[in-house]
Amino acid sequence: MTGTTRVGESLTVGQVAERFGVTVRTLHHYDEIGLLSPGERSAAGYRLYTQDDLVCLQHIVVYRRLGFALEEVALLLEHPETVEAHLRRQRAAVMSRLDEMRDLVTAIDRALEREMNQQPATTEDMKELFGDGFYENQAEAQERWGDTDAWKQSAQRTKGWTKADWAEVKAETDALHAAFVAAMDAGEPPTSEAAMDAAEQHRLHIVRRFYDCSHAFHTGLADMYVSDPRFTATYDEIRPGMSFYVRDAIYANAERAAAQGAPQG
Repeated sequence: MTGTTRVGESLTVGQVAERFGVTVRTLHHYDEIGLLSPGERSAAGYRLYTQDDLVCLQHIVVYRRLGFALEEVALLLEHPETVEAHLRRQRAAVMSRLDEMRDLVTAIDRALEREMNQQPATTEDMKELFGDGFYENQAEAQERWGDTDAWKQSAQRTKGWTKADWAEVKAETDALHAAFVAAMDAGEPPTSEAAMDAAEQHRLHIVRRFYDCSHAFHTGLADMYVSDPRFTATYDEIRPGMSFYVRDAIYANAERAAAQGAPQG
């Protein structure tokens, strides 16, 4: 027997289990199936793992953590390779798993983003898009028009809107404002085709997004743009005099629609 040689450099089953984070039962199982048997015995007959056994167990533990079945691990260990070869193969396998995990994390992040995008817009979302005064204006608008059909229709349409939905609305609104600005900068009067077309797109935007907006209702909004200082300021901050320009263009568009026989009510 070689039992007592290098005893000081060898470990008992319990010591090995503690060092490698495996159970004693697992080590016994490896011994039973011939995957890894202790290479020495002590003078008292206890099984001891040599340094070579520990290197082999290290490979087994890594392969198992990589998902290899015991049969596959046995085949990998059967080939006479250097420790370096084993480590290089293990590293390649780990890097492959890392790539898979990164792809999985990316897929999860995208799914999470889609899920979050389906959530109704929060107060912070609305402030980010429309400014801090948005909810103050909304509260006053509800107090003034909360009982109207238009308000109820708008509330019903927008109640489940996400931040992405509101972002689209803001982009459309900015484009509408740009159309008015372009007409103004080109020197077109509010009664011009360009200005009236911008006004009609403004009305249709309200119809598509919020509530049924007739030409008559639209002119009522136009009056508010010049009578309410906050609406006036909103437009005039974009271009001085824009609030009156928008109002006059809306009126001109309503008159054009009436001349063409479009319903006004």
